[in-house]
Amino acid sequence: MNRVVHPIEVESYRRLRARLDTSHFPPLTRAVVERVIHSAADLEYATDLVMDEGPLEKAHAALHAGAPVVVDVEMVGAGITRRETVCRLKDGVAGPGLTRSAHGIRLAYEQVGPGALWVIGNAPTALEELLTLDADPALVIGLPVGFVGAVESKAALRESGLPAVSNVSEKGGSAVASAALNALLYHPTSPEENP
Repeated sequence: MNRVVHPIEVESYRRLRARLDTSHFPPLTRAVVERVIHSAADLEYATDLVMDEGPLEKAHAALHAGAPVVVDVEMVGAGITRRETVCRLKDGVAGPGLTRSAHGIRLAYEQVGPGALWVIGNAPTALEELLTLDADPALVIGLPVGFVGAVESKAALRESGLPAVSNVSEKGGSAVASAALNALLYHPTSPEENP
């Protein structure tokens, strides 16, 4: 992907790396950690994020091979650049024991089927619903924010064994979730490419 990096972003990364050594992370993990920190100006994400390089490599390949990207809210989709996303929140209907966000996830799964990358940055109930489906995801970026259900839903994601990016705290949100996906999107697919 040919991407022109703005000088402000270059300087931001220079300052980030001056304050935090990320050189010990494997390449894709480092890309995700740095882009999330860059999006939130929060260095604590370096120890709060949880992911493994192997699943990131597989997800990176799936993303660049054209796997669908599903988001829980349009704000997440708006932050993902140069890639179409699927968001069915507008079509979701709340019902007994089912939030509108959770129903939107069901509808999205019916549309895309297995193998998608799921990016959840807003609703813990969306992440909880995804975990009930047999979605066989390429990756789940589970970074919902909040004081109710966020920590628990992210812990359930980690316990599920699905390939995932999550974090331990209540922090998260649309900007960091889309940043995590963008890190994989911007990362080169071959050694000759520039990040």
